Amino acid sequence: MLVIPAIDIKDGKCVRLRQGDMDQETVYAEDPVVMAEKWVGEGARRLHIVDLDGAARGEPVNAEMIHRIADACPEIPIQVGGGIRDEDTVDVYIQAGVRYVIIGTQAIKEPHLVSDLCSEFPTHVMIGLDARDGKVAIEGWSKLSRHDVIDTARRFGNEGVEGIIYTDISRDGMMRGVNIEATVTLAESVNIPVIASGGIQSLEDIRKLASESGSGIIGAITGRALYEGALDLATAQQVADELSGVGSYGL
Repeated sequence: MLVIPAIDIKDGKCVRLRQGDMDQETVYAEDPVVMAEKWVGEGARRLHIVDLDGAARGEPVNAEMIHRIADACPEIPIQVGGGIRDEDTVDVYIQAGVRYVIIGTQAIKEPHLVSDLCSEFPTHVMIGLDARDGKVAIEGWSKLSRHDVIDTARRFGNEGVEGIIYTDISRDGMMRGVNIEATVTLAESVNIPVIASGGIQSLEDIRKLASESGSGIIGAITGRALYEGALDLATAQQVADELSGVGSYGL
């Protein structure tokens, strides 16, 4: 199981939000490229990057910064989400060196787009399902849809997506512990890999997730716990390797 550092970009800076609230941000670095290089230097095997401004606006805003990160860290896979709504955006990111693009809001609004993207860009498309109380949130978490998370995940299971990134909004950025039960339930309900996100606060959360890797959980995205020193990346990845035996996934 991969331990994946999160780099959320807002106004060109590396920040973390609480429960996706754009007004509750903490700035951790003025230059996200420097932060990306730091995590790679500490042993990251993949990076998770979100264009927060793009997610809110519905189009890429920090694409140039993301391209800089891809140029600076060509040796590891990068997955990017936020404001990706069409094929042109996907093509530009892939050409820039991004390995995976994450479709969130548009996957709910235009499900056929996912199928088209998977045909046009095989092995490069992931789905981001952000949920509160079992329902999918869209448009930068500003709206709660009527779509059930598991039903939605199953719908995309045969479309050829590379995996699902599942975020429990109520726990994201709060360091209250990952929602293990909901994540395992989702992973066991679909036939594609699941990456957990939201609420990881300690090594114990990594242990719990890695112990459930047999259910289909192949990664854990963590942000605030890393940035505030509650979790050491190298140690977390070592523990995940020992418990899951899937340390090289995605390379």
